[in-house]
Amino acid sequence: MPLDALPPGFADILGPSGLLTGADMDAHLADWRGLYRGQAMAVLRPASTEQVAACVKLCAAQGIRIFPQGGNTSMVGGATPPDAPRQVVLSLARMNRVLEVDVADMTMTVEAGLVLAHAQQAAAEHGALFPLSLGAEGTAMIGGLLSTNAGGNTTVRYGNARELMLGLEVVLPDGSVIEGLRRLRKDNTGYALRHLFVGAEGTLGIITKAVLRLFPAPKETATALCACPDEDAALALFRRFCAADEGAVRAFEYMSGIGMGLVLDTIEGVTLPLSAPAAHYALVDLSASREGAGLRALMESVLEAALEAGEVTDAALAESEAQRQAIWKLREEHPEAQKRAGASVKSDVSVPVSAVPALIREASAACRALIPGARPVPFGHMGDGNIHMNLQQPEGMDAGAFLARAHDIMDAVNAVVRRLGGSFSAEHGVGRLKTDMLAEWRGGAEYAAMRAIKAALDPQGLLNPGVVFPAP
Repeated sequence: MPLDALPPGFADILGPSGLLTGADMDAHLADWRGLYRGQAMAVLRPASTEQVAACVKLCAAQGIRIFPQGGNTSMVGGATPPDAPRQVVLSLARMNRVLEVDVADMTMTVEAGLVLAHAQQAAAEHGALFPLSLGAEGTAMIGGLLSTNAGGNTTVRYGNARELMLGLEVVLPDGSVIEGLRRLRKDNTGYALRHLFVGAEGTLGIITKAVLRLFPAPKETATALCACPDEDAALALFRRFCAADEGAVRAFEYMSGIGMGLVLDTIEGVTLPLSAPAAHYALVDLSASREGAGLRALMESVLEAALEAGEVTDAALAESEAQRQAIWKLREEHPEAQKRAGASVKSDVSVPVSAVPALIREASAACRALIPGARPVPFGHMGDGNIHMNLQQPEGMDAGAFLARAHDIMDAVNAVVRRLGGSFSAEHGVGRLKTDMLAEWRGGAEYAAMRAIKAALDPQGLLNPGVVFPAP
């Protein structure tokens, strides 16, 4: 498709370092999974809210579609433009400052382009914790994480991104700015508009700044990798830890034997700290904000009881921070291991926590029945009910032929999810990949209300079109 010329005016707003064209745009025009690729007249790289607002106003006047982009780590094509004319990518990468850290209020005010790992580091430098943690934290940016209401590993303790946000500054589709950078824990002055933009995937406004909640930094931790005989035993282990001290459980992750095998086979420098491979694994991570909390003793006593009950067959406790990180690496490398092992279809789903074992069993069986030889790779956040119900291509099967069945696979998984009262998107969002599912699952008045909000705020449909809702 021929590329339109960028209208005049943007260079005056952004300056010479704020505009990318030609081959310099390549990294912004494709998603990291290689599933989506599009085009743009330019990549706009504003350095301030004022520049964002000016660019958005100019786009609105010219009828140019805008695709906001943070770290471009979306799993569902939520930050990648389509192959269409008259559109730009708006990257927040240059807006990456920590504006304020207030340890009295336990808040941090940041720009939307700040990388998550840098936010974590800034909090740590002030003796505090920003607890959002996920595999892409070295690349993902705060604006994108809020726009997708990211979850991650510590949701069981601290909640999703929504629970970690107090205030937002947002540029609306007409270029006006909502200045809502309030640090209040309680504020009942009308509609809580800030929550409207969290999880909206950039379709209602562009988040430019945020006030984030901080927490006391952990003074004591304990981490263990456990081998479990089945999914029910892994859930029983989680319940056992919660009964012992629910407030100490920072993360509880599930991994299958197949997924762990892929990590051990494809990722350099990882080893299994157990005596033998298992069919199911649980990663337990405890933390406390006070010294002398006795987490090691708690971990050992709970695991001893679980061993006696048959819920755990083997366990390895981290004896150092290096060992703790090595255990977590086994969990975090699952997406990369799948990528190296061939094609995979990813379903980010959630069910009530009590239904997680049934989800893993039934969805795995449904996928095997659909594509004989396919390898289910379920893993994720058992403690909050969010499992990445992924399927790896059968050995020897053509990758293209396997990926052509992607929607069949997701439909098979989602049939189980729906029966168990779950959601087809737990933390990755709707993006481009699942717009048809949103209409089916959230039909009627709920879907109509969403469309009405979109039409009211973005009547021209210029902001991230084709994401959340089907493209016009």
